[in-house]
Amino acid sequence: MTVARILAVKGRVVTTVLPHRTVEETVAILAEKRIGAIVVTGSDGEVLGIISERDIVKAIARGGAGALQDAVSKHMTSKVITATEDTSVHGVMEEMTSGRFRHVPIVNAGRLSGLVSIGDVVKYRLEEIDNERQALRQYIASA
Repeated sequence: MTVARILAVKGRVVTTVLPHRTVEETVAILAEKRIGAIVVTGSDGEVLGIISERDIVKAIARGGAGALQDAVSKHMTSKVITATEDTSVHGVMEEMTSGRFRHVPIVNAGRLSGLVSIGDVVKYRLEEIDNERQALRQYIASA
């Protein structure tokens, strides 16, 4: 199954921030929306980076509270691993596990078209396992 299936269920709305916004503004958005990361985009929708709770904690550890006034571009992860809607869910899961990150922007023709979190992937995988379990039970019961 592909990432498109996850996006079909969860939706394609992605919270974004422009690179010149402050870390403090970004923290407020994270808290308000109860999310763990925000994709940093250019005015044309191109993915420039991603800033997560981890990035913000690291910024404050290095620069103290003053880091909150820095531009997001100073602390974002700029080498973002992305995927397409055709990427398999297992492939995204492997990338997240090996890279130790929790969010993957989904791009289509170079533009942001969704965001998949580790929670989305785990939820999908649990549903897949449950469906397999039910199919096995039905098979055994009919044998």
